[in-house]
Amino acid sequence: MPITRLNHAVLYVRDVERSVAFYTDVLGFRVLNVLPDGFGGAAFLQAPGSTNDHDLGLFEIGSSAADSPAGRGAVGLYHLAWEVDTLAELEGLAQKLSAAGALVGASDHGTTKSLYAKDPDGLEFEVAWIVPADRIDDGAVAGRSKIGPLDLARELARYGAETRGGVGISH
Repeated sequence: MPITRLNHAVLYVRDVERSVAFYTDVLGFRVLNVLPDGFGGAAFLQAPGSTNDHDLGLFEIGSSAADSPAGRGAVGLYHLAWEVDTLAELEGLAQKLSAAGALVGASDHGTTKSLYAKDPDGLEFEVAWIVPADRIDDGAVAGRSKIGPLDLARELARYGAETRGGVGISH
């Protein structure tokens, strides 16, 4: 039987309350009251619209914890990527992430339009809108061979603010 999707991720964070505030206020996650005994300094969150038991676990390890060396001389996870349904949602998150000082990049991958941001501990994540299968054309396919800057206004004009993204497997 093949794996069908990522169910959840767990992050070690310096301050669980600070991280919960970021993921709820900026990205719209909701806190679940599912902490088993002995899990003080932890939180489990669910993404808006998710049917997962939880999508993100946050485990506090303290303010003196070092930054992750992953990618700077050590192997490790580069980032997590979450998907939004519409370009309007991506645009709204771009504004929220920018206002929070968390937005670090925006890229056009041809069939994927992506924002890159960092949480309060500097852990990078991606938020993406995926061009729907019936809208993929030669230009979108050609764009997959290079990474360009995201022109969100152009993509909104091209695909529409409320066009649902995804190639079918996420819906």
